Amino acid sequence: MVGLSLLARLNKLVATAKHSDPMSTMGGINIIFFGDYIQYSPVFDKPLYYNFASKINNDTEKNGKLATENDIQQKSARALILQINCVVMLEEQMRTKDLAYRALLDRVCNGEGIHENWLLLRTRVIGIGLHISLNEPPWNEAPILVYRNELRTELNNRAVINKAYEISRVPTVVIATDTIKAKKHIDLPDLTRRLLTLSDNKTEHLPGYLPLVPGMPVLLQENIACELGLSNGTQGIFRELVYNHTSELTTGSNEDVFTSDTVFVRNAQYALVEVRKSKLKNLDSLDSHIIPIPVIEKTFDVNLDKLYADKGAVMKILKEKKLKATICVKRKALPLIPAYSITAHKSQGQTLSKIVIDLNMPPGIVEVASAYVPLSRVEQLTNVAILQDFSISALQVKPSKGQIAELNRLAVIFEQTKQRYAQYFV
Repeated sequence: MVGLSLLARLNKLVATAKHSDPMSTMGGINIIFFGDYIQYSPVFDKPLYYNFASKINNDTEKNGKLATENDIQQKSARALILQINCVVMLEEQMRTKDLAYRALLDRVCNGEGIHENWLLLRTRVIGIGLHISLNEPPWNEAPILVYRNELRTELNNRAVINKAYEISRVPTVVIATDTIKAKKHIDLPDLTRRLLTLSDNKTEHLPGYLPLVPGMPVLLQENIACELGLSNGTQGIFRELVYNHTSELTTGSNEDVFTSDTVFVRNAQYALVEVRKSKLKNLDSLDSHIIPIPVIEKTFDVNLDKLYADKGAVMKILKEKKLKATICVKRKALPLIPAYSITAHKSQGQTLSKIVIDLNMPPGIVEVASAYVPLSRVEQLTNVAILQDFSISALQVKPSKGQIAELNRLAVIFEQTKQRYAQYFV
């Protein structure tokens, strides 16, 4: 999950906190890294195994451009990773209990899926080897893992509305509060609505519209208190919304997405969420494991060129008023999203009781993690349902050269570590 840019920032912060020489590595303290390189690459960052020397012609040199500050920081972070001198490889699989399925996953993570693996997974394809209804227990509670944020949002919106009608409740949607930070007033058509409908991966993970219904699964989108088990990706069950009822609207914007009887809420204060894994078990006046998740504020930049790509006339207005094409938005919202559907990225590190997946990859870059990560979230094959038939090629995506080279490098250090500390490897 950590990339080179983030590692460079952490290195700088630790050096500052320790009041040490900025040129020292991590402020002179020892650092322990935990992770698995056969996972998704970090978003908008270079992975820790990125090898700058492997490029025959460095892009900046090839184009005659000077290296940016970020380029320099990333190379420094890579040099830091190359200083790792003690490696322990955890070789025992702790999640997957199904031996045949474990063997399948071992092949998939190396991009070596064979015909027998494909046939075995096809026994879990709905309508081919598996005859179930996703509307009935236990599969109606299984999260659907998808590859795109937009699809995840659409599935979650529909699932929350269906859940509300099942329990005879009116759908409720919390609307985020956006404030545009600009020197000049910006008066553009539908600006508020367009900002609210942005995917939350473009808004610092704070959704513009958050549909809620009691009893629904949710994911925390912020590190509230990691030491208490309230971190980004923590799962919970939404129980109640606390807000000022004078801000309640019987109908509201975005009715094309939600139903006409939806209640839209502004100025929410906090949500009561049941988090079983939290270390906070009994707060005053609240039931066991109920945690108040407060509204938070974050800022993000929005490029108006992209936001109004469908309306060329808007760019003419910006030029006439001499307004910048990028605006800064401060958003106040609940750091939660529905968890009926989650992205494969977000599922990393989680153990799920059951999952529903689609192994047909969307257009774009496909990584070894694209199949390996969703498939490895469960303990056994019978906990997997696959939406539709798929090609064996999904099981044959190889790790990148950078991943393989780094794993081989760490394996050598692992052998050296075992020799150096033989008494601990009994």
